[in-house]
Amino acid sequence: MVALEDYRVVTYDLYGHGDSSPGRESASLTLFSDQIAGLLDTLEIARVSLIGFSIGGMINRRFALDHSDRLEALVILNSPHDRGGDAQELVEARAATVRQEGRMATLPAALERWFTPEFRLTQPEALNLVRSWRQVADPESYAQAAWVLAHGVRELIAPAPAIAHPTLVITCENDSGSTPAMSWAITAEIPGATCQIIPHLQHLGLMEEPDAFTDPILAFLAGALK
Repeated sequence: MVALEDYRVVTYDLYGHGDSSPGRESASLTLFSDQIAGLLDTLEIARVSLIGFSIGGMINRRFALDHSDRLEALVILNSPHDRGGDAQELVEARAATVRQEGRMATLPAALERWFTPEFRLTQPEALNLVRSWRQVADPESYAQAAWVLAHGVRELIAPAPAIAHPTLVITCENDSGSTPAMSWAITAEIPGATCQIIPHLQHLGLMEEPDAFTDPILAFLAGALK
């Protein structure tokens, strides 16, 4: 049985988030994709399997298109796709609110979308952790990332040529921003991709039940990397 310890795992912060300095250019999916390529160069890693959550699932799709020769396999978690008119306008309005009122303005409503009611009641420390992540982000970098999250999906819909790497797509049953329908649409656009919908959970289900994500990811990688 393959375990997480069998892999070298590298995590990093987007420009302007965590310990990373703001980028020198305006944010875009391509800028973030190139950030990964630069990180791989620094670490002298030729090829990787990329796992991306939410906007990270958009960035790793852009990486698959921009740097396909450096990719082994792709895992896309709770990531948006074609939202349709009304939902797209809503996400763009949130990005505008972040720009006008600051990075914390949209967080209270987001926490309700991201976590199940029972988790919010019983795990306040997890919510505080998410708040702390938002608070340390560079305000301008966060506003730009919110814009990319809102608008970047357009360049990922039905790309030509299509992504051609082994791909696993996962979302949660009650994720209102990265819905099961979106995940099935992503899957349909990537030949041979598989999709899994995790029951009950919302956008940050991976914090509520990490094993529900880790187990299928490890099983997928064990098969994809044979």
